[in-house]
Amino acid sequence: MHRAICPGSFDPLHNGHVEVVARAAALFDEVVVAVSTNPHKRYRFDADRRLALARESFADVAGVVVEPMGAGLLAQYAARRGAVALVKGLRSGEDYAYEVPMATMNRDLTRVETVFLPGDPRYLHLSSTLVKEVHGLGGDVSGFVPAPVLAALRG
Repeated sequence: MHRAICPGSFDPLHNGHVEVVARAAALFDEVVVAVSTNPHKRYRFDADRRLALARESFADVAGVVVEPMGAGLLAQYAARRGAVALVKGLRSGEDYAYEVPMATMNRDLTRVETVFLPGDPRYLHLSSTLVKEVHGLGGDVSGFVPAPVLAALRG
C-alpha cells in the first residue's frame, strides 16, 4: 500500500486544502490528513473540532483518513504510519521556498519524500489565516470553505 500524509493544522480547513487532498487521494492508495497542533499558535477551533470538521469534509473522498498527528516530528510520524510520501500544496514560490528545507530534512531523517502539488488557481489566494480574518470582519467565506466548516464558523 502506498500511503501519503497531508499534514496541517487546518484551522480552518479550506477549499484549497480539500482540493489538494482529493488530488492526492487519486495518486495514493491512502491519504492520511494528519491534524497537528502547535502549542505556540492560537486556534479558532480546538483539536477535536478540527478533526471532526476534517472528517465531515472528507467523508465522501475515498481513501482519505483523518487523524491527529500528535506530538513529535512529522518525519517520525510518517515513518510510524508507513507513509511513502508527504503531500504539500503550493500556492506560490514563497510556499516552495518555505517547504523545500523541511522536505529535505524529512528525507534526511526518515527517507520519506515530499510531493508538491500546485494549488488550483481558484484557491491560490486562500490561507486559513485569511479565511479567519475575512470571516471575523463579516465577510462571506462560503465559497472558500467546505459546508461543515462554514456551519462551524457561523455557529
